[in-house]
Amino acid sequence: MVGDFFRRNRSAPMMWAGVLIALVGALGYALGAAVQQFEAVRDGATLTLMKRPRWWIGGCIGFAGACLHAVALSLAPLVVVQPVSVTTLVFAVPFAALLHGRRPRRPEIIGSVAVAAGLLGLMLLVPAHDTTPVLSDGSALGLIGFVGLVVAVTFLVARWLHGPLKALFMAIGAGSVTATVSTFVRVVGGGLNGDLSRLLHWFTLVIPALLVFAVVLLQKSYAVGYFGIAYAGVQVIDPITSVAAGAVLLGESLPTGAGNVIPALLAAGVLIGGTITLGRLTPDHTRAAPSPTDEPPVPVGSQVDGQVDGQVDGSVGGALGAGRV
Repeated sequence: MVGDFFRRNRSAPMMWAGVLIALVGALGYALGAAVQQFEAVRDGATLTLMKRPRWWIGGCIGFAGACLHAVALSLAPLVVVQPVSVTTLVFAVPFAALLHGRRPRRPEIIGSVAVAAGLLGLMLLVPAHDTTPVLSDGSALGLIGFVGLVVAVTFLVARWLHGPLKALFMAIGAGSVTATVSTFVRVVGGGLNGDLSRLLHWFTLVIPALLVFAVVLLQKSYAVGYFGIAYAGVQVIDPITSVAAGAVLLGESLPTGAGNVIPALLAAGVLIGGTITLGRLTPDHTRAAPSPTDEPPVPVGSQVDGQVDGQVDGSVGGALGAGRV
């Protein structure tokens, strides 16, 4: 168990420092994601977002959170740091609701807590061993190729879907890429051991490239409008994929023994139930509806025939519309 590992390991203070840094990073990442989702729903996941200052602010906040997460990964292994990132879901959903001018719905809170609790339960079953991460070039290329295939399949399927399923499949692709970023960060940061010359490796260049790719995929999933299910999908796929990569490629351990099976099944059931709850929520759509004419909209509060816009009698508006036709 993670707690036993902390008690046994001599570098436990560094581990706890990594956990605390990851928690602060999770808060920043959640706030940044909520801000960017608000803009993505409003303008769509297009280059228009590059012109939105608030989207950039959200990106900077999220990037700061991601940097703290990277620092945490240099102090503690994937199986310790990744479960902490689950808390971003509990933070992000209320942030997104407030940005959309409403209170968080009860199903949102219940679903978010259920997903976080289920995933946290699964992650805590993973035994932690502080080993120096080593990844060969062939394994790294294989990981990138496999994740690229996952992204291609999930986004191809998403083209034929609508609503929460569309957001979920896009989130699966995005989460696999963010997990790959975490894996490379763990390899680069955990393998430094004070030798900065080890940064001169192609792994270091892969990290920002994958990060940009992940940001694009995340905006696509956010733009569907189902932030709860999209963000939950990323938060579920990211740590599970990271732990699997840590076990298969980096030699980190997975749980064994019959005593872990029942708790794992219970945690998985809670996780699935929370995901279904989030998937049944209505989407947030703040994008303005297109005008029926090519005329620019009248600013709110302007005078129209002596009356304030928004207070014009419906019959007059209908007559004007008929006259234009």
